[in-house]
Amino acid sequence: MIKMLSKEVSTLLCDQINKEFYSAYLYLDMSNYYYDQNLDGFGNWFKIQAQEERDHAMLILTYLQNNGVSVKLATIDAPDKEYHTFKDPLVAALAHEQYVTSLINAVYSEAFAVKDFRTMQFLDWFIKEQGEEEKNTDDLIKKFDLFGNEAKGLYMLNSEMGARTYTAPSLVL
Repeated sequence: MIKMLSKEVSTLLCDQINKEFYSAYLYLDMSNYYYDQNLDGFGNWFKIQAQEERDHAMLILTYLQNNGVSVKLATIDAPDKEYHTFKDPLVAALAHEQYVTSLINAVYSEAFAVKDFRTMQFLDWFIKEQGEEEKNTDDLIKKFDLFGNEAKGLYMLNSEMGARTYTAPSLVL
């Protein structure tokens, strides 16, 4: 018989599934904004970001199922952000990634408190991933600040972001 995860850890992980799906919605909304502005490269970058977030939710879902936890999915809120400049979604994305990092850290903290080493090991990948997510988004803001306020630079940055391809996560459950 599978040892059940603690109720607190299970609840936090179930909530995290919803947060990851919301992240996917948020990034699709940002993608739509950029496509509407004819910045297809930026749109592509955020569409791929949405795919990653969806996969994060699915990894957590599978982990819970593999550990005997019955998962009840919650409603996913629609994004309510408004963007007035090309930089606005980038700044919002960094703030959102920092928020998600705090959520992952809270789950890890609870797993540590109840000595749930299996969940801590599972979350190690997410902690590393969040560091990458924050760095990538911060790097985009820095590039935008350097190049995005000038037409040629914006064009080249848009082209660079359009070259991003999707790579599925390689976490083994």
